[in-house]
Amino acid sequence: MPGTMTFADTLARLTKEGELYEKLPNQRVRCYACGHRCLIPEGRQGVCKVRFNKGGVLQVPTGYVSALQVDPIEKKPFYHALPGSLALSFGMLGCDFHCGYCQNWLTSQALRDPEAVSPPELVSADDLVGMAIRHRAPIVASTYNEPLITSEWAVEIFRVAKARGLKTAYISNGNGTPEVLDYLKPWVDLYKVDLKGFNDANYRKLGGVLQNVLDTIKLLAEKRFWVEIVTLVVPGFNDSNKELTQIAEFLASVSVDLPWHVTAFQQDYRMLDHANTTVATLLRAAEIGKKAGLRYVYAGNLPGRVGTHENTYCPSCRTLLIERRGHSILKNTLNNGACPTCQTAIPGVWH
Repeated sequence: MPGTMTFADTLARLTKEGELYEKLPNQRVRCYACGHRCLIPEGRQGVCKVRFNKGGVLQVPTGYVSALQVDPIEKKPFYHALPGSLALSFGMLGCDFHCGYCQNWLTSQALRDPEAVSPPELVSADDLVGMAIRHRAPIVASTYNEPLITSEWAVEIFRVAKARGLKTAYISNGNGTPEVLDYLKPWVDLYKVDLKGFNDANYRKLGGVLQNVLDTIKLLAEKRFWVEIVTLVVPGFNDSNKELTQIAEFLASVSVDLPWHVTAFQQDYRMLDHANTTVATLLRAAEIGKKAGLRYVYAGNLPGRVGTHENTYCPSCRTLLIERRGHSILKNTLNNGACPTCQTAIPGVWH
């Protein structure tokens, strides 16, 4: 019907000029929001499909959310950041990857998959931060799609959040660039990276490059973001002892204090041909992490079934510091971020 606006048309209106790009001859632009570093001719989109070149100016998403809820921070998951706190979690649309097992595919794949439709809701940065304060959520988190590709909007929100004394978080695939991390550093406190494996061929099937993610993890640690790493352990995809050991040894080479969450895969979206992850597989992955020297290894998505692997212990004296079951805190004996028994400082964001 003439005059009917499509979903893509609606999104194209909810944009502003980006900050993470450079202008090139012939009205082309180079985007720096993610590791693809898209060279975008006039009238075309980047890989993410939400950043596009209009008249030699990079237009980027702004002014809306497509998913919004208040979650425990443990769900993100962050285990070394304000335990037991709530996070106002917002998402936009689009992603620079196309993972077949994406749990947030309704938002992340909205412009690739005609079945993924999550209508945008108009909202201001002030409104979102006001919601966080009303819900007593001390953290505002960009999640549900890939936050790197909507960084300008996240920073607009986070400026307001930081001015109101809140913490801020990215839940990301880690396909970053030095430029975007410099841009985010003043505004992002907590950064979770999904390290999806250690096999570049598999990464390319998901739409990424392994080395980009490894470089981002190193840079995040160097720039002193608080970083936690998650690996969704998928049987037959990334669960071999060799690959799990490569991941664990890489993380230990960055810092033995990086928390590593090994989490259970459950069949989702288009990846229905791999079995769900067993308790035994998660416990094997956790032991591999500890053997590599990582001090804080957690097994997730199977609450109450992984023994002590949901808890935080002092690496020096093994005192139980934080006892968890799923997203609930059952006990927290940390004393100003330190072990109450031996006073060893435990890395994290505790206040």
